[in-house]
Amino acid sequence: MNLRAFSFSATDTPSEEWLHAVDAGLDQHNFAVAPLTEVRQLAAFATGATGQVAGGAVGRTWGKCCELLQLWVASEHRSQGVGSHLMLEFEARARTRGCSIFYLTTLSFQAPEFYRKHGYNVLAEITGYPKGIVKYLMHKAEA
Repeated sequence: MNLRAFSFSATDTPSEEWLHAVDAGLDQHNFAVAPLTEVRQLAAFATGATGQVAGGAVGRTWGKCCELLQLWVASEHRSQGVGSHLMLEFEARARTRGCSIFYLTTLSFQAPEFYRKHGYNVLAEITGYPKGIVKYLMHKAEA
């Protein structure tokens, strides 16, 4: 097909319909070529005495890989070991699924040092964000 048959545009306000079309098209392709039905959610939570969530680690596993997508601890519970315990619970659960490769992304103002203390190493750094902020892709592989 000739490119002249298309109209190209860029926008700061894409329609939900067009965003859905891209997501659906990508999903259709990805599910046709990869066993994405094997991707499983994984989460660990810390709750207080009244049951309120004080922190959580949320991610997914696929094959031997475990991706941490979010780790959060309420400000009043930080620096008390809650985050470390969540990481240990999250990774232990992933190991029961056969995972030995762990990875995540974090920003320089978030927790790269925390993850280094838990055995993660930087695989890539992305610069160019405002105020010198850096995005890190971090990884830990176990034998």
